[in-house]
Amino acid sequence: MRAVAKYVRIAPRKVRLVANAVRGKGFPQAIAELQFTNKRAAEIVGGVVNSAAANAENNNDLDPDDLFVREIRVDEGPTIKRYRARAMGRATMIRKRTSHITVELGASPGTMAFASANVDTPGDEEEE
Repeated sequence: MRAVAKYVRIAPRKVRLVANAVRGKGFPQAIAELQFTNKRAAEIVGGVVNSAAANAENNNDLDPDDLFVREIRVDEGPTIKRYRARAMGRATMIRKRTSHITVELGASPGTMAFASANVDTPGDEEEE
């Protein structure tokens, strides 16, 4: 239930602002929040979250409404370097940073089949 977008041409620092806003939230709530976030990174992160939900639905037969954002990680990709002419014959390096965005969705604890199975809790033993 993972999705990864690699070599996205946006700085990781900008994407992390959006990623921190949806970390740990339920899938429907995360998508709603991303739709109304006024940042370019919100559209990119939203696509990765939707892709992870589609992977969970098609590969694991899970309902997307029961999922939550278990892990969202933004790593730095390779930096493209360009030079810009400056005063007195100098040059300054322009760094065009890229990002690797990883989203992992998990099923909510209440929806897991094994969660409601016979779970031994202390104090439930029968006394003789």
